[in-house]
Amino acid sequence: MSELTAENDTALRLERHRVELTAYCYRMLGSAFEAEDAVQETLVRAWRGFDRFEGRASVRSWLYRIATNVCLDMAKSSQRRARPMDLASPSTAATPIDAGLPEATWIGPVPDGRVLESGGDPADQAVARESVRLALIAALQRLAPRQRAVLILREVLAWKASEVAELLDTSVASVNSALQRARATLSAGGEVPVSDPVRPMDEAQRSLLARYVDAFERYDLDALTALLHEDATLSMPPYELWLRGPEEIRAWFLGTGIGCRGSRLLPLTANGAPAFAQYRPGGVPWAVQVIDISDGRITGLNAFLDTDRLFPLFGLPARLAP
Repeated sequence: MSELTAENDTALRLERHRVELTAYCYRMLGSAFEAEDAVQETLVRAWRGFDRFEGRASVRSWLYRIATNVCLDMAKSSQRRARPMDLASPSTAATPIDAGLPEATWIGPVPDGRVLESGGDPADQAVARESVRLALIAALQRLAPRQRAVLILREVLAWKASEVAELLDTSVASVNSALQRARATLSAGGEVPVSDPVRPMDEAQRSLLARYVDAFERYDLDALTALLHEDATLSMPPYELWLRGPEEIRAWFLGTGIGCRGSRLLPLTANGAPAFAQYRPGGVPWAVQVIDISDGRITGLNAFLDTDRLFPLFGLPARLAP
């Protein structure tokens, strides 16, 4: 085998792990962009060191070791990402829009195709979708980085405690202790356990989303708010402002948010959930909306406004033709 052929073969062996590594790094870091940077650094380190890889572990576990170290290094130098509802109490529709906080403040959305493998066992896919849900990504960021890694490896990826201990160069007792503390932190925050699978999309949810799109594009706020849970939230990073309840959301869309009238929505999937690209009148990119649904109602409208970065990430056109 020629040297070039061997290098290509190595690159292919490493590249086949990109999606699952991106999912892991996204759970660790809370940003699709930081996750991609971490994975790229992981693959570069692995490619450069492959000739020294002695096969004492699988290539997959070796890559996870490298990725974990990269993420832990990145986590040291960055602040904890969050959602608006993690930082402040709800505002009212009359609250002025703030100046916005830096991108590094926020949990960001990620396209399903970047973090979820296609095919495979439906039950495993449901767990994978749940594990990239926005609320759980935000909850994970409340954990110390090593606890975060332990929880993800043990409860999302189903690694054995001994495997995690080897990866982190620690003891099984230390891994079990970190997992117990991580579970306690998540439980105190009222989060659903990471391993609880979401319900697959069914006809009722598809009908709910179709009615949402119809109401939004017609700007029928009575019809739209009828689809919302009584505790539904609207958030709009990079703004710290967020709203709770159909009446406040309705008032905002008829007040400060009136520029959304006449928008068009294109369907997407993000964070294991239904999502839409929102274009305001004239085909102007405005937001990536990630929709939370529970018990037949919309519980969260998560509108991410960083379209300069997010629309290319999702492969969306820079402008929508009339």
